[in-house]
Amino acid sequence: MGTPEVEVRRSKQRRRTIQARLEGDRIIVMIPAAYTKAQERNAVEQMVAKLLARAPRRRPTDDELMKRAKQLSDAYLGGLARPESVRWVSNQRSRWGSCTPGERTIRLSERLQGMPGWVVDYVLVHELAHLIEPSHSDEFWAWVHNFPQAEKAKGYLEGYSAGARLEPTHDAD
Repeated sequence: MGTPEVEVRRSKQRRRTIQARLEGDRIIVMIPAAYTKAQERNAVEQMVAKLLARAPRRRPTDDELMKRAKQLSDAYLGGLARPESVRWVSNQRSRWGSCTPGERTIRLSERLQGMPGWVVDYVLVHELAHLIEPSHSDEFWAWVHNFPQAEKAKGYLEGYSAGARLEPTHDAD
């Protein structure tokens, strides 16, 4: 879920052009050998941003979702929310996520794939909070609002829903 490692390759044959490509888990940036450190820094920054902007976001696996859920629980919920499973599902058309507290299972809608990580994190925190407080009580929302980008993510999802003309939802579920 993070930025890949960057490797810079200098070439004496290269005079002005700069290129970047993804090779496995790293970004390779090719620059002219004559570039100064400052030129290299600027070129690398621009090319990495350009490459990442056009590269499709990789869908985290269910195992990665589970690992992320544990990290978020530790960071924002005092480690109290421990799901048995977290997985993507394709059958949620009106919800972003759902939680079954009795079974300690969390499901995230595949519609979240490709959205910014902080939005997916918000939905995860929302569903994790249901493992502590099943209803949408004030206590529940207090847990959710421990996540610093909660309001921003709620706004993002509301805007997305309006733009896509989806049925409005009042919260992540």
